[in-house]
Amino acid sequence: MRAFTSDHFVLPLPEGHRFPMPKYRLLRDRVAAELPQIRLEEAPAASDGELALAHDPVYVTAVADGLLSPAAQREIGFPWSPRMAERARRSVGATIAAARTALVEGVSANLAGGTHHASADKGSGYCVFNDTAVAARLMQAEWHRRYTARRLSPSTRARPEPALLRVLVIDLDVHQGNGTASIFADDPTVFTFSMHGERNFPFRKVAGDLDVELPDGCTDEPYLAALDRALDEVWRRHAAHPPGLTFYLAGADPHENDRLGRLKLTAAGMAERDRRVLSALRERRIPVALSMAGGYGQDIHETVSIQARTLALAADSWAAWSQAAGEAVEQSLA
Repeated sequence: MRAFTSDHFVLPLPEGHRFPMPKYRLLRDRVAAELPQIRLEEAPAASDGELALAHDPVYVTAVADGLLSPAAQREIGFPWSPRMAERARRSVGATIAAARTALVEGVSANLAGGTHHASADKGSGYCVFNDTAVAARLMQAEWHRRYTARRLSPSTRARPEPALLRVLVIDLDVHQGNGTASIFADDPTVFTFSMHGERNFPFRKVAGDLDVELPDGCTDEPYLAALDRALDEVWRRHAAHPPGLTFYLAGADPHENDRLGRLKLTAAGMAERDRRVLSALRERRIPVALSMAGGYGQDIHETVSIQARTLALAADSWAAWSQAAGEAVEQSLA
């Protein structure tokens, strides 16, 4: 399985800042040491044009050129610097690369990303650009371009692919994906599902297509039951038009020891969450690009362990996807 990294682009933070920047390097090192089935690749940087698919060009320029106001920087939670801007581009680029790969190979991942609080014209909550929104819009544009080329080609006899790529966002970070919901509020081609803490940040939620709010202290059993009900609802709503690509924000912050989470999932519960999502997508042959999203454990190594387990399960799903694809090819040639 291919996974994309951007941890070489470190954001300089003031002494005592609570954002756990080292977790990205630690996760990459853990994957390299323990998960040989995952091939790590450095992420490309997203271009201004790609970012403008989901963001106001004025905002993109402000981030690139250091024109963010002090208030805007406070809302994001990071001071501006050239490395801050470059890291934000790379995080989006990693999700773009993961989405392109997933459409071909079934499963891929960004070892960062999940910056779901960024809206079209501003950042928020440690999120500068919305990597999921940019990648979704770009994949839709590229899909339509390929479809048009196939439709106009006189040499192709294959059944043409649908012109419209429908996208599903499964956001299981403990915080609601308000930025993603706002960007796609009037877009019926992107379905946003967020399951999150009811009383957690952001305190003013932006309604998505399906929001499931959980009480403080929610444990494994009620969490997984709520997830099963929500996924059933997602598939019911997509019965006529299944999604062609999913973005899965696999936040580690619902874990019981997360500083900012307020839920009480165990490590086993987190793994079961990932297993159920990945199995449901694989059974329906829906490609998925994962991002790690939030994770603010009291012990940073515990957060890294949870995220490494998510990636190991994703690699298992990729292997099963690849095996099924190979068997389908053999059957067609028999």
